[in-house]
Amino acid sequence: MRDSSTGSTRRPSRPAGPDTPSRPSRRTVLAATAGVTAALAAGPHAHAAGARGDTALRALISRMTLEEKVGQLFVMRVYGHSATAPDQADIDANLEEIGVRTAAELIAKYRVGGIIYFAWAHNTRDPHQIAALSNGIQRASLEQPRGLPLLISTDQEHGIVARVGKPATLFPGAMALGAGGSRADAREVGRVGGAELRALGIRQDYSPVADVNVNPANPVIGVRSFGADPDAVAGLVAAEVKGYQASGVAATAKHFPGHGDTAVDSHFGFPVITHSRELWSTLDAVPFRAAIRAGIDSIMTAHIMVPALDPAGDPATLSHPILTGILRGELGYDGLVVTDALGMEGVRTKYGDDRVPVLALKAGVDQLLNPPDLDVAWNAVLNAVRGGELTEARLDESILRVLRLKSKLGLLSDPYVRDANVDRVVGTPGHLRAADRIAERTTTLLVNKEGLLPLSRRRTPRVLVVGADPASPSLSDGPPTTVLAGALTELGFTATALSTGTAPSAATIARAVAAAADADAVVVGTYNVTATGSQKTLVERLLATGVPVIAVAVRNPYDIAQLPGVGACLAAYSWTDVELRAAARVIAGRADPRGRLPVPVQRADDPTQVLYPIGYGLTY
Repeated sequence: MRDSSTGSTRRPSRPAGPDTPSRPSRRTVLAATAGVTAALAAGPHAHAAGARGDTALRALISRMTLEEKVGQLFVMRVYGHSATAPDQADIDANLEEIGVRTAAELIAKYRVGGIIYFAWAHNTRDPHQIAALSNGIQRASLEQPRGLPLLISTDQEHGIVARVGKPATLFPGAMALGAGGSRADAREVGRVGGAELRALGIRQDYSPVADVNVNPANPVIGVRSFGADPDAVAGLVAAEVKGYQASGVAATAKHFPGHGDTAVDSHFGFPVITHSRELWSTLDAVPFRAAIRAGIDSIMTAHIMVPALDPAGDPATLSHPILTGILRGELGYDGLVVTDALGMEGVRTKYGDDRVPVLALKAGVDQLLNPPDLDVAWNAVLNAVRGGELTEARLDESILRVLRLKSKLGLLSDPYVRDANVDRVVGTPGHLRAADRIAERTTTLLVNKEGLLPLSRRRTPRVLVVGADPASPSLSDGPPTTVLAGALTELGFTATALSTGTAPSAATIARAVAAAADADAVVVGTYNVTATGSQKTLVERLLATGVPVIAVAVRNPYDIAQLPGVGACLAAYSWTDVELRAAARVIAGRADPRGRLPVPVQRADDPTQVLYPIGYGLTY
């Protein structure tokens, strides 16, 4: 792995926090794993698939109690910045939702095999805190009888889904990378992103999204997908997988068997995919096959119904024909299978929370992610084994896959991270420059009437930036109008920001129109514009002033279909800082627009007609 400290300015190391062993030692881990490391002499980055490695891991499993085996299958959320001393509000939240006070108590009570980090759970305040939390979690587990290291995971897709924010490096998201079309860039995102996660003790990333987004109305995937062309998506998925895994972080292709053609969000409903078996094979399955060929460590299931694959009406997460018959059997995948979060409505619609984890294991799942009530789910699995519905051998099969991955990632030899490495790896100037370079290759110019762009600092020095200011998706500087205005000011314009929101009122629109009277050009950040929404009214009123209007679609690129009158339109694919700054450089002529649409944009008045096809994009 290339040295991640290249070009960095090293900051003084902080002393170890309360969750950080003062001298993280291999000795504790080696003792806990009872000689397994010696049996896995191929090294921490090699699969423990050989007979000798599996024999050692099975010996570990044989010493577990049934309760410990059940726990090893669960990956759970927990509130707090510290494994042992979280804030009182987080203690209260843990007591209410899980019945424990801290991560350490969670591990002691349920012996979970993994923990998932969220920003909203206050797990990811800053890099040093995250590293200390990871070490505290590992220490809490290793202090238990027959304690094993945990697999710590998160959703760090970049773009609009990122749980670890600044000062970590935040890259463009999947659809932006699809617009860039560079597999080398996708691999670099995985390599650098993976190196930073590993430095924080996060060893499993629920990324990349392998869904092929063919439905513009998809409310849950959209720009999280690399695009609508299955072969292009497959190439970028495989590249990002290789990047992550070269950095020693397990990548996770999601959401199998494919969540790209739905108008229902599985967080809140139960989507049905009506693709035929043939269409599924030539569309949805293609990126997953590529991920498997690339050696993907884990695959996440989708809470969707696909009748052509399983007519029983069950979500794929609970479908034996889909997970064991197709994923394991037809596609030949023998890695880890993890559920999407079990608190999502799509998996809870048909069965109760006590049945879901049992049915998931019977379907072929290995890891049960974030159940709404851990005590209910944990005891349901325990009782299913005691009652004979599940065999202990079935649990052992999944635990072996979990331990193989932990071994491959080096967790059985040393699960700790060093505080000093955080400054050497996370958010270094070299990494930040790489993010900016990659972002510049993604910005897509869709409209440029009469050569409006790039703007001239001499002819149009005063720029008003208005538009939607959705909450920051990645703990970045935000809000978007402020970031765009600040970037344009740094590039020599006199730019002012006026947030108008995703549903501007008549009074807000009137303020924006009045402000436009003092501007030479207006930049409007749009967010999922609809035919009847007031964002469209805002743009139309601004156009009526005669001031040139440039639209920047800060989420889905489909907005241009609703904005035929704008003088120029850019697709940025996200409202994160790195993509907004790149869009500003394109507007100012400091960078050429190089992105090409990875999805088609249909006409607003006739969705059967394509307005801008895949591959479309203007340049200067």
